[in-house]
Amino acid sequence: MTQKIYNLRQNFPKAVLIIKNSVPEVNYRRFRLKRINEPQYKHLWWLLFFPLYWLRYPIIENLNPAKEYHPIYSPLDDAIPFCEWFIIPYMLWMFSMVALCVYTMLYDVDSFRRYMKFLTVSMTISTLIFLIYPSCQNLRPAEFPRDNLLADFVSLLYSVDTNTNVFPSEHAVGSVAVWLSALHTKGLYSPGKTVCITILMLLICFSTVFLKQHSILDVAAAVPVCLIAFLFCKKRTN
Repeated sequence: MTQKIYNLRQNFPKAVLIIKNSVPEVNYRRFRLKRINEPQYKHLWWLLFFPLYWLRYPIIENLNPAKEYHPIYSPLDDAIPFCEWFIIPYMLWMFSMVALCVYTMLYDVDSFRRYMKFLTVSMTISTLIFLIYPSCQNLRPAEFPRDNLLADFVSLLYSVDTNTNVFPSEHAVGSVAVWLSALHTKGLYSPGKTVCITILMLLICFSTVFLKQHSILDVAAAVPVCLIAFLFCKKRTN
């Protein structure tokens, strides 16, 4: 009995820490739209990023005539085989972005602001590039080497996602945003979680070229975009 009481006392601080970390920083139950400009809710304005992000695609597509698209290609693209298994991490991209958004909004508002600011800056840069230098890729296979369920999902992806405005890869940009933000988010920067998030983000970047959604040049172009966004957000934060 004495040993059980001792163990309970030893583990009590850990239990309190877990409960404390699972409590949202902001009480959103009291939120009303008319209160959005109050200090505790003002960060929610950043959520406008997501509808604006999706709405800009049809606008950009209509602004750029098809004849003005520049094909993006590297000989390295031919050395990368098509692999339908990468549809799994590819489809986890948006889930990971939204999941981190929700998690940081609940448990680390400062990280939420940095994350959304990084996304806004980096995606604005890529949008300007799409407008100034319209791009496309012609890497998709005419026929899939294998006939299976995953290949069917890739075929569905091809039917709903155009092969235009690919430079830089926004899948790569978004993956870097998730990775960098997770490194500085409460409850996510443990070694195990960092390794898992890093592997997932790398797989998402790899998926863009193995599914022939992007050239390797598109992924490389995401690096300077992310660097500019990182420096801008760091400077603004300081």
